[in-house]
Amino acid sequence: MTKLALTKFLLLFFIVSSAYGQKVKYKDIWGLLSSKQYEAAEPFLKGYLKEISDNPNAFLYMGIIFQEKSAKDDVLKQTRRTISTMDSAIIYYDKAYKSVTEKEIKRNSEYYQAYNRRDLRTGEFGVKLSDIQFDLEKRMEGLRERIDRIKMVKFYFVLADSMYKKSNTLYTSLQSKYSSEREFYLRADTNLIKKLTLLSSRFDSCVKAFDNYKSSSSTIGRTGYNQTLSLQDIVDFKKDGTSLANFHEENLKVWDYKKYADASRHAIEKEIMPMREHLVSYDIEINKLREKLTKDSISVKSDLHSLIDKLLMEQLKKYDKEPLPMEVFSLKIADLEYRSTLLEHRLKKDSANIHSRLSMLNKEVKSLGKVDSMATRLLGEEQDQKVLDYEYFVKNTYGSAAVLMSYMKGLKDYSEREKKEKDIELAILRENLRWLVNGADSIPLFSETSASKFKPLAVIDEKYTAGLQYPDSLNPSGYFYTINATRIPDVKVSFPVEKPSFKQARLVSSKAITYSDAPGQIYFVLFFSNRQSKESKYAATLAKIYRSDGLAWSMNYELAFIPREISFKPESGELTIKGDDNQQNTMDKNGKLVK
Repeated sequence: MTKLALTKFLLLFFIVSSAYGQKVKYKDIWGLLSSKQYEAAEPFLKGYLKEISDNPNAFLYMGIIFQEKSAKDDVLKQTRRTISTMDSAIIYYDKAYKSVTEKEIKRNSEYYQAYNRRDLRTGEFGVKLSDIQFDLEKRMEGLRERIDRIKMVKFYFVLADSMYKKSNTLYTSLQSKYSSEREFYLRADTNLIKKLTLLSSRFDSCVKAFDNYKSSSSTIGRTGYNQTLSLQDIVDFKKDGTSLANFHEENLKVWDYKKYADASRHAIEKEIMPMREHLVSYDIEINKLREKLTKDSISVKSDLHSLIDKLLMEQLKKYDKEPLPMEVFSLKIADLEYRSTLLEHRLKKDSANIHSRLSMLNKEVKSLGKVDSMATRLLGEEQDQKVLDYEYFVKNTYGSAAVLMSYMKGLKDYSEREKKEKDIELAILRENLRWLVNGADSIPLFSETSASKFKPLAVIDEKYTAGLQYPDSLNPSGYFYTINATRIPDVKVSFPVEKPSFKQARLVSSKAITYSDAPGQIYFVLFFSNRQSKESKYAATLAKIYRSDGLAWSMNYELAFIPREISFKPESGELTIKGDDNQQNTMDKNGKLVK
């Protein structure tokens, strides 16, 4: 009879027996037990044992059924059930151990054929009580050891999982506290270091627990699990590290919280905190230079250049592209540079050289502009968050954010006052460049001079000017002045001109052509009217001037053409006035017309 047929037969038998109220007999269940159909036999065996409590073999097989069932359970997800099942197996094995006897074996020898062995002494086959007891002892001992090992496996598994969850909770709490990685580092304190130390310890415990779990798993045989831990680096503080992990999965991806925590703590302890002290020290050094400048009234520019700490700036830039302390330092240094520039220029302020004074003033304005722009920028930014990022620096240098803001506001107000004064000075100097001063007279170096008696007809930049002077509208005279940086001419010449042709009413038709040699030792000034006379002539006045001796001579002429150019031959002293179509007149060294 096949196993399937036997099973059907027994099931039918049990149903019929139950219908007629008959008890189930052990020998009827034995067919299932002997063929190891434990699942089919279990309910009948349990029913049997409710009625019969003195069958050692039934206890033995009930223990075997529970042991077999426990082996099929998931040791991680069904831990309690598998341990309970093994405990039940031990209980039944123990009952069997305590109740099995030689008499029981002889009476029911067919139930113990699994223990039938050859006796090495006699050579005969048989079943010994000692063999059954030894087997039961080994089974109970093995189950107790397996229970302990499964408990250990589950303990380390749960520990690894819980420590990872705790690590994740701690990390996400840090994420929620700091809006960015910049803020995370810049606002770091001893409390954050403690949390990072704890995070590292928790994750380290997670990894160690997982390793112990894997080692423990190898002691209980097949578990249905073969997880491999895959560590993922945290690169983005705000995006990475948030997801949990399913420790039942084979490819177990977990965030490497220890690596991130250790690296962050190292950066805070070895870079951030020393850098904070460095910032305070740097501010103190700048303040010392301010005291030196104020006390000794000397420039500290050279000291500022040696003070600039590029390494400190590079360190800060790793965490903040626009660090508040460096902006404050830049403002303070710009202020010291401006004040140093003032001190350097103080002894030169009385110089008569207007260009030099203007150059100095422009440097001052440029330097002052740095102070103003930096102060404006700092005051225009939202500083509340930045102050929190650099709380240690602010507290140890200015005492409070309010004092720092007041300091920056003070520099802003100072720069605005200074700028107004410098703008007035600049306007005055620029206006002074537009005039020559000759005693009580001011000679303009620009054409729109309606209010002046001096009417320039030629202005050669930074060299000389020539024009007509009108003490009254009918009595003009010519003038020539050299132009220098002091705007006080060293060559001053006045000479007569042909009055009717150059009277003020005819100024609009009055023109000038000039000439000077390269060394600036000899000058010619030709005034002419482009208005023809009745005789179709053009009135002209030519003056020859030496730098050393002043006016050599001046001559009036009637020219047949409008002058376009004058040329001079030093070797002969002749001057040629040229017009269009090869028209020209030549004068000798004394001004007499040669041809």
